[in-house]
Amino acid sequence: MTEKVAIITGATAGIGEATARRFAREGIRVVLAGRRQAQGQQLVDSIRAEGGEGIFVAADMLSEADIRALVDKALEHYGRLDYAVNNAGVPGTAEPLHDFSNANWEQVIGVNLTGLFLCLKYQVAAMLDSGASSEGGAAIVNIASSLGQRGSALSNIAYTASKHGVIGLTRQAAVEYVQRNIRINAVCPGATRTELLAPLLAMGPEVEAELNTINPIGRLIEPDEVAAAALFLCSTGASGITGHSLPVEGGQLAKL
Repeated sequence: MTEKVAIITGATAGIGEATARRFAREGIRVVLAGRRQAQGQQLVDSIRAEGGEGIFVAADMLSEADIRALVDKALEHYGRLDYAVNNAGVPGTAEPLHDFSNANWEQVIGVNLTGLFLCLKYQVAAMLDSGASSEGGAAIVNIASSLGQRGSALSNIAYTASKHGVIGLTRQAAVEYVQRNIRINAVCPGATRTELLAPLLAMGPEVEAELNTINPIGRLIEPDEVAAAALFLCSTGASGITGHSLPVEGGQLAKL
């Protein structure tokens, strides 16, 4: 995978940061995207200090212009695009369906679903135009959720709907580009130790113990476990896998 190029969105923390570091350790040149410029540059500096190569591009997933500029920057800087991990997402605020605001819905669907559609649109075009898809194949991994395959009293209508949509986008895109040598898959994490859970974890060991029960494995999923799954799906070891949604959720879906 050395000298390949990957775009990773939502890269400044959690699953995105873990994915950036893991890809860079494999010799992949990473183009990191997020809204937080300072954190993004710090991550790039850290990756370079460890012998990796990467750049950071500030991008908001609600902006088509930003998404197009992100892909253009990857091509301008490295001349190709081999992989993408679309991790950027927002949870939305916890409101019941009958009180759920249009603004809340539009924010979550805009980032998690429309933003992902636009990422796929420009990433696939770049993979085809740069020739990466014809030189050993290209791969895209979309970060969905175990909530893309079930409902939960701990979620909200927009987040669950958006993650179901991510899986649908993944399957349809995989069918459309399977003959063009681009594999497109999803990873479905369960409750994961990220910034989203940090306020709850800070409330004490009793709250963490309760969170640990969400995943039947009895603990939170670590970001690097999700990153490892994304790397596998981009590797030649997964050359026969496309349109798949890989659970990394400690057995949640096995109980359904």
